[in-house]
Amino acid sequence: MGVVKFGFGYWKKYLPLSLLAKIFSFLAILCDLALPLLDAGIIDYILAYDPAAPAEDGFLDFLFRGALGNPGTWTLFGNIALVFGAVFLCRVLFLYLKNVLFQWCGLRMECDLRAATYRKLLSLDGETLAKYNVGELLTTMNRDTIILKEMYSRISMNLFDSLCVLVFSVVMLARFDLRLLILPLALAPFYAAFLVRYLTLSRRHFRAIREGYSAINLTVQENIDAVRIVRSFAGEETELKKFDRDNRNIFRLQTEEVKLTAKYESIFTGFQQAAYVGTVIVTVFLVLSGSFQIGVLTAATTYVAKIVSHITQLSRSFFMMQNQLVSGGRLKRFLTEEGAVPDAPSALLPSKEPHIALRSVSLTIGEKSILKNIDLDLPYGKKLGVMGGTGSGKSALLKVLCRTFDVTSGAVLLDGRDVREYPLEALRSEFSYVFQDVFLFSNSVDANIAFSRPDCAEEVVLGAAETAQAARFIEKLSEGYETIVGERGIGLSGGQKQRVSIARALVKGAPVLVLDDASSALDMATERRVLSAIGELCARNTVVISAHRVSSVMDCDEIVFLRDGEIVERGTAQELIARGGAFAAVWRLQTSDGQLDDSSYGKEEL
Repeated sequence: MGVVKFGFGYWKKYLPLSLLAKIFSFLAILCDLALPLLDAGIIDYILAYDPAAPAEDGFLDFLFRGALGNPGTWTLFGNIALVFGAVFLCRVLFLYLKNVLFQWCGLRMECDLRAATYRKLLSLDGETLAKYNVGELLTTMNRDTIILKEMYSRISMNLFDSLCVLVFSVVMLARFDLRLLILPLALAPFYAAFLVRYLTLSRRHFRAIREGYSAINLTVQENIDAVRIVRSFAGEETELKKFDRDNRNIFRLQTEEVKLTAKYESIFTGFQQAAYVGTVIVTVFLVLSGSFQIGVLTAATTYVAKIVSHITQLSRSFFMMQNQLVSGGRLKRFLTEEGAVPDAPSALLPSKEPHIALRSVSLTIGEKSILKNIDLDLPYGKKLGVMGGTGSGKSALLKVLCRTFDVTSGAVLLDGRDVREYPLEALRSEFSYVFQDVFLFSNSVDANIAFSRPDCAEEVVLGAAETAQAARFIEKLSEGYETIVGERGIGLSGGQKQRVSIARALVKGAPVLVLDDASSALDMATERRVLSAIGELCARNTVVISAHRVSSVMDCDEIVFLRDGEIVERGTAQELIARGGAFAAVWRLQTSDGQLDDSSYGKEEL
């Protein structure tokens, strides 16, 4: 029962309030189960009272022959009515308090689970997250959190209520006459056998349904992100068919689940009705034989009806728990997922002028070797250029600096210490990173630029935009810096998004600026202005530039050229050109007619 224990870890903080809710529920149940006794008292001691009948030494006689008044009198009727009203009002009050408390606890647990999954999402590295598709993650963070909390709030309360009612009702029937329990007890083993089979099949169905929802969520998410591609390729019909396939699959699975539920609920209803009708028949015979009075008959049949009702509630609760156990298993798997880049528990902090070094660094992802024996030295203030063809490992090299990936062998050193010794937050605060795949949030331009410092002064945002050569086009937008750019930056061109991304990195003001193909969508003139402005602003900072244009790295202190994850050339631009190797070949190709030819150098996947 690992899932139950896992979920309890989030529920235990609300256990005192949950227990209080159960106390209120228990009191409400006592009030509800006392009402049939009052009904029996009205029938046997007022409406059908026989003065000649001998007194019985029982609870009802004690209650209705002196405690509340004399039998057959208006005084007794009035007192019973007052007690009935008081018990009814208490039941309503206790139910209200119970419902408020257990629902509040459930909603708080749901909120905690959703926050925990979001924190986990942000903490996991890309390699680990790649195990999950987007639909799976959305289902985990939304649907699974809601479903699991129901097991600890609503379902646990239903189970508690049903068990209390069953125990109390069985005790009352036993006090009336043990023969009333013969038929229910005889049918119980058959009911339990069918229930176990039902729960096994239902869990299997719920697992399939959940996977169906994950698939349809993935389809929807992909089409939201790729709507322009779908339209440009006139692929609407293909995507509609894909969605229709997933939609029909969910319909089929849910139809099978409905059929399964209908089949077994019919079986359970048959058992319950047989127990109810049989017990009523036994009760009638006992009344006719003089063992019971009519009022006791009504109370006994009421308790039998409650037993039947709560057995039904128990079976439905156990049925719903199968769905909750499936969702809880998925949540447990995600929240206990060990990332490929674990955080360091130390309080070690990097210096404000970090010295970075790579010593025999190699990186393997899966079966693919990405980097091989990389050695680099980056004293603070150095400008490093990284070039190479598609798949050469340029982006991967940049990502190992801030532990987006952990190296397979060798070490990345920061101020002489392995970066794995630093807490991830402290390490990554040293880097301002501009990714080759630009992502902008659905927010204002101003908020996107000030993402790392949302409370920074307006002058900081304006200065960063000016350095990134973004100020002019931003001011021409409909609402300037307050313009909402749309999801993922829809509404801006590729070059505009890159400049906003560069401005965002500059606002962070970290000691190390990393530009991963950050100017690929800019024309040469704009790129020169951007790099020149960055050079002036970050004259003392370490700057690492990965690019496929030689113009992007010409002013760097050192350039390394990668091929298949290895450094095949290194030196200044002039040294590499004079050497006549791979860098010189690219330089001649891109400058032969005075323009850059980017056709043979695309963006990398890593």
